[in-house]
Amino acid sequence: MVLSLGDRVRAAIAALMQLTGESQADLAVALGVSQAQVSRRQSGSAAWPLEDCARVAAHYRIDVLDLLAGPTRACEGLPPTHPSTPVAPPFPYLCDRTCRASSAGRGPECPQG
Repeated sequence: MVLSLGDRVRAAIAALMQLTGESQADLAVALGVSQAQVSRRQSGSAAWPLEDCARVAAHYRIDVLDLLAGPTRACEGLPPTHPSTPVAPPFPYLCDRTCRASSAGRGPECPQG
């Protein structure tokens, strides 16, 4: 099944909002539109204008072509430095003094050596 351009844009924006933890209200503020406008556009009852697609892409710091390509490309393009991007928890095997990956402390399994 091939998605229309409008469906790809809506899916990409929904994925970006979910990944960054932003709400429709947050996105609306960033774009300078009402939450109701974002809701109508995300529900498909109104289209995302190209100018606003460019503003969405700029807000998330991705290329507008990645936004238009759909959710996978849009999310892959999201830089780790985006203010709303969740910070991944530290890996369980990273440590300061004792490595949990090695019963003897900093062993060969420990990336810190």
